[in-house]
Formats: sequence, structure tokens, C-alpha cells
Amino acid sequence: MRKGEFLNLITLLFLFSVYSQSTITGKVVAITDGDTFKLLTKDSTLIRVRVANIDCPERKQPFSKKAKQFTSDAIFDKYVKVEEFKKDRYGRSIAYVYYDNKNLSKELLKAGFAWHYVKYSNDKTLQKLEEIAKSNKKGLWLDPHAIAPWDWRSNKKKRKK
Repeated sequence: MRKGEFLNLITLLFLFSVYSQSTITGKVVAITDGDTFKLLTKDSTLIRVRVANIDCPERKQPFSKKAKQFTSDAIFDKYVKVEEFKKDRYGRSIAYVYYDNKNLSKELLKAGFAWHYVKYSNDKTLQKLEEIAKSNKKGLWLDPHAIAPWDWRSNKKKRKK
């Protein structure tokens, strides 16, 4: 491949990644848990949204209810902007969520109600927010033995077998 063709290919890939994100606005009509909610769009489409780059405690984990309440207080019954960049295996939109000029992923991390999901994100800002919350013992970081949701899910699967 010649240098010019390579640069054209890189440019096309960049443009595709920029324009493959879709921005949706709508009203939050239900909170499923700390990192998942339902959005009703202007055309009455109901979309399940999973907040990008973080993972909140699972339903039976400590701080699950507080994470859900935080998300509810932040966005329930409000209009939000969602930047979807992919769908997960459950059909949910994985998205950046913005409300009141805030990023929900960052706010959950600052409050100590989520882990930075490093398996899917290498965002250094999000990692720093988690570290600050942890060092200040905010939210779930009050528990010195807090178990990340992905580890909790894995342990739960092992117990079933």
C-alpha cells in the first residue's frame, strides 16, 4: 500500500468513527440501576441506555441502591443528551450521557458510586476520578473490601456451577 492510499484509509476510518456516533435527546422515564436507564425520544421510541466506561454495583451488592438513587436524582424525568457509540449484546445503547452540562460517568465516579470500567476504557480522567473518590472514601469506597461488579458477577457464576 502506498503512503497516499494509507493516509486516505486512515482519514476514512477517522471520519467513520466520528460520524458513527449518534446523538439522541430524550426524557429519562425509568432508572433500571446505577448505570442503566430508559430514554423516551421525541418520536416516542423507548431506548435502553447503558452509561459508558463505568460499572455500578449490581443489585445485590452494597451501594447498589445508593448508585441507583444518585442516577435517579441526577437524570430521572429530565431531558438528557446521549451520544451512542455502540450496542451491547443485550441491545442496550452504550453511550455518553450528558445532563445539566455534566457527564454522568464522571459524576458517578466522583460520588464514589461506580468503578472505571478499564476493560472497555483507558480514559485517564475517569481513572483519576475513581482514585480521588477512593482516597477520599466516598460512596462505595467506605467499604475497604468493595468488590468490582465484574468480579462479583464472575464469582456469582462460579457459585452457580
